[in-house]
Amino acid sequence: MKRIKLFFLSFFTLFLLAACAGPNLAELDITQRIEESESPKIVWGVKADTNLFGLYNIEAGEIQGFDIDIAKALTEEITGDAANASFVEVTSKTRIPLIKNGNIDAIIATMTISEERMKQVLFSEVYFAAGQSLLVEEGSDLQGVEDLTSEDTVIAVKGSTSAINIREHSPEATIIELENYSEAFTALQSGQGDAMTTDNAILLGIIDENPGYRLAGAPFTDEPYGIAINHRQENFQAQVNEALSTIIENGTYAEIFHKWFPEEELPDLGWAAPKESAE
Repeated sequence: MKRIKLFFLSFFTLFLLAACAGPNLAELDITQRIEESESPKIVWGVKADTNLFGLYNIEAGEIQGFDIDIAKALTEEITGDAANASFVEVTSKTRIPLIKNGNIDAIIATMTISEERMKQVLFSEVYFAAGQSLLVEEGSDLQGVEDLTSEDTVIAVKGSTSAINIREHSPEATIIELENYSEAFTALQSGQGDAMTTDNAILLGIIDENPGYRLAGAPFTDEPYGIAINHRQENFQAQVNEALSTIIENGTYAEIFHKWFPEEELPDLGWAAPKESAE
């Protein structure tokens, strides 16, 4: 009899613990959490190894870049204060698992919108228009993706769409996939490959820090960047889109874009054409 009572007592205790545990972090409504919090925070997943978009500045002790500034501007629109933006470093490989587990609220990390990824996450409207290119040494004979042969090795980053696109455009080329852009570029420098491939905007950031390299030919894909949000967070998705539309309309987007890409013209994002600041 004691064993039976003990069994039911243990079962009842587990039931109460499960009932008190509450919903999983990933299932909590982000918009509701922000509205009900006295000190609302939005946790953004960002790159820390991608010059111009998200790169850790040792002297400043923080991650800086286009994605960071856009996230701060969106946070200010949504919460009233850019200081409510919190940042967690992600890679192409870790960003989706982190958002699915509820560790971050959104990913703004040079992430291309694709049908495959939409099975896992929601996306905002396009916030940056990029295209995949090849990075090569100045003296390379490669002038574009069409020049790649079975004798060429291309270095890409795991978890990105880059390797898939190269296989489609140059199926004979050998592909090496590494963990991040830093490792990929180091491999290119050491002669492990003939070209590195990812979005042109990221490659321009590498060239900015490393003279002696160039882009080989024009972009051979369209890579629209979106802000990723977990499924069942449609309210937060709508908030982000509204905030994005606002900063595009009031010129904040243009200020941020020209800060990081002073030589480039404002892009047409497909759904909106950013406006210059009135100042």
